[in-house]
Amino acid sequence: MDDLIIQNVNLETSENLEIHRTEGFSSSNALVVRRGVPFRVSLQLMGRPFNPRTDSLRIKVMLGRLYVVMPVTFSNKVSNSKWKAYMDPEDLNHQNPYIFISSPASASIGHYSFQLYVFTQDSQKRYPLGKFILLCNPWCREDTVYIPFEEQREEYIQNDSGLLFMGTAKNPVSRPWSFDQYEAGVLESCLSLLQVSPLHQKNKRTDYLNRNNPVYISRVVSAMINCEDDRGVLKGNWSGNYKQGVHPSMWTGSGDILRQWAQTGYNPVEYGQCWVFAAVMCTVMRVLGIPCRVVTNFNSAHDTNKNLVIEEYYSEKGEKLSHSRDSIWNFHVWVECWMARHDLGSGMHGWQVLDPTPQERSEGVFCCGPAPVKAIKDRRTDLFYDIPFVYAEVNADVNTVIVSQGRVVSQSTDTEKVGRLVCTKAIGCPKLQNITRDYKTIKSPNLTPKSSSSTISENSTLKKGSSKGMLILLSLDKAPVNGEPIDFTVQVINKQSAAKMVRLNVNAQTKEYNNDPSDTIWESQGIMQLAPMEVKVLSLQITPAQYKIVAVDDLINLAVVLEDIASQECILASEEFNIASPDLLIQTADDNSMVIYKEQTVKVSFTNPFSQPVSGVLTVAGAGLIQDKVVFRMSSLRPGGRVEQCITFTPSMVGRKMMQASLTLTNINSTIRGFKMVSVKRA
Repeated sequence: MDDLIIQNVNLETSENLEIHRTEGFSSSNALVVRRGVPFRVSLQLMGRPFNPRTDSLRIKVMLGRLYVVMPVTFSNKVSNSKWKAYMDPEDLNHQNPYIFISSPASASIGHYSFQLYVFTQDSQKRYPLGKFILLCNPWCREDTVYIPFEEQREEYIQNDSGLLFMGTAKNPVSRPWSFDQYEAGVLESCLSLLQVSPLHQKNKRTDYLNRNNPVYISRVVSAMINCEDDRGVLKGNWSGNYKQGVHPSMWTGSGDILRQWAQTGYNPVEYGQCWVFAAVMCTVMRVLGIPCRVVTNFNSAHDTNKNLVIEEYYSEKGEKLSHSRDSIWNFHVWVECWMARHDLGSGMHGWQVLDPTPQERSEGVFCCGPAPVKAIKDRRTDLFYDIPFVYAEVNADVNTVIVSQGRVVSQSTDTEKVGRLVCTKAIGCPKLQNITRDYKTIKSPNLTPKSSSSTISENSTLKKGSSKGMLILLSLDKAPVNGEPIDFTVQVINKQSAAKMVRLNVNAQTKEYNNDPSDTIWESQGIMQLAPMEVKVLSLQITPAQYKIVAVDDLINLAVVLEDIASQECILASEEFNIASPDLLIQTADDNSMVIYKEQTVKVSFTNPFSQPVSGVLTVAGAGLIQDKVVFRMSSLRPGGRVEQCITFTPSMVGRKMMQASLTLTNINSTIRGFKMVSVKRA
């Protein structure tokens, strides 16, 4: 009898990518599939056809030195608990047979190779079939990362762009970000991250076996995004000196970071801060098939002594002082990943907090989580992982102390400042979704913005200080915008039937989002007489020239201290706020008419709102839209002047895509941003 000779093996890439919802990874050299679902390969035979009675086949699948060998059967009943290979007996082409290979829903993820063994009556031969990449499968009910609704899978797995929320709880600023999971080289970089990790280098076999578990995978990724303990992706820098690398605010997507890390031999990329760490981790988790979203916690506490109390100190002049090791970041950014927690019980399934920003060690390594969001709300600090730390970030109390000449003159406690707003991008639209109630019980429902919009009501900026005899109210007249004056109102109220002589100190300091305030940029003092029960209203203003030293992403700490001169009683009202930048405008002829591989044009325009001429560099990018970033120099533009720039590009992917633009001004400390969502259709 003639030998059974295999002339060609076809991995049926196009069909398999569509079935496994991995079409975006078509540029990879390997077939990309998801666990728990069969994929198909076809054989082209030379000479005689396949004879099921005398010929038999086996498939060997290898992950590192781990392997499984399975016979090719004629039963298409697959198992979710073990590997299986089969031919469909009702559709068997003896000359060009198909083989289906099915992985268990709990298979380890990674880069596999596989071989075919052919047994005939006269011979035994081995043929290499190639390689495939196996990812988690949130579409498979038996997979521990299964998430039930298609719109969730589209947003938290397939969407390659999103919004990161920064600023303050009362004036959140949305920053566009390109997750870039389908861009060339990103998939390979994410898989390399698993290979480079210390746990893999220490014991490859154990690491491969543990890669079936998203809890294990997510802890590895959380540790590897920062470089504190390993050859991780990003080096953090909060010093203000970024000359050796890239300012964290200049990154607009994950692809450049991950590719640079891989191309430089896994040397950490300089530099990152919390939103960059979180956004890059979101990319890696989505690539690996684990649903992930970026989350911002406004007024995030770092409770160093673990007493759930953060102390803040002010002078009698309204200056915020650096007297405490505890701190409150105006915002902190982490990620949530969706997974079952069989190690903790079914009540802890769902969203899990993971934080790759290096703050505290977890089991000796700079990583954090996964901490079930349900456990954080229920204060289940006995469960894994790192729940006490995350609980404090959203629940600590704030004790505000006014000191004068070394003595305490006033104290007050705010139980609602920390964790004021926890939010993420809404599913399917570029808006803020308020998820604070997932983390904590809201005591005052009007403290947080509605989930449907990031617009904040004007009176929500009100802050007050009160005592038995006095009341002071501080409010911004409107959300501050760069280039415009900051107008605010101070109301001073005498609550008693006796006249008072009071001293008023108003102070504004520049502040980084994660540090105490530094320089005073504006101040005002005065003494006034208050008649019995009198209310005085003061309208004050900080001009653009006075706040021009405030850096791109910095904030202003505004504080008012009112002192009763006779009794020396002091009260404080304070507010920390960001200064929003004007937007770039991106226009298309029709947002819904773009066709793949057909040339398109967009127009980016900017109107100078500043009182002086500006110049800068415009950068336009879009994953799946523009092959490389497009950069233009903008010459000096007079106040009120308008500039337009047209960009021609050819979309390479279908679906909802983000076009983003940033204008970095060279003579003003500001970056102007804008984005546009467009739909690209098949021809």
